[in-house]
Amino acid sequence: MISWPCILKLEGDDELIYLASEQEFISQCDELIFRDDDYVIDSAGFSYLISEKLALIKSKRILAVGEVTDLVRASEFTKAELCLTKIYFITVSAAIKSQCC
Repeated sequence: MISWPCILKLEGDDELIYLASEQEFISQCDELIFRDDDYVIDSAGFSYLISEKLALIKSKRILAVGEVTDLVRASEFTKAELCLTKIYFITVSAAIKSQCC
């Protein structure tokens, strides 16, 4: 079972897309064309591949808090609004929630 909220990581793009719910995932992603390396990360660190029909398929990859923190840092770097060395999270859930709004 997917632990919402989640973030969408598109291959070749450092910016992350915050997804509060499955409904938001569907509405945000309805018109996107996905690549094989695009994936969703849930609040527990599980990753999901995206099918052509927007079904999320659980993969074997589980991301640690450090990996998700690195993704958040890369995303924030594109915005040039925060000091990257100050970005630190204790949990994957906290890292994902930081991308809200």
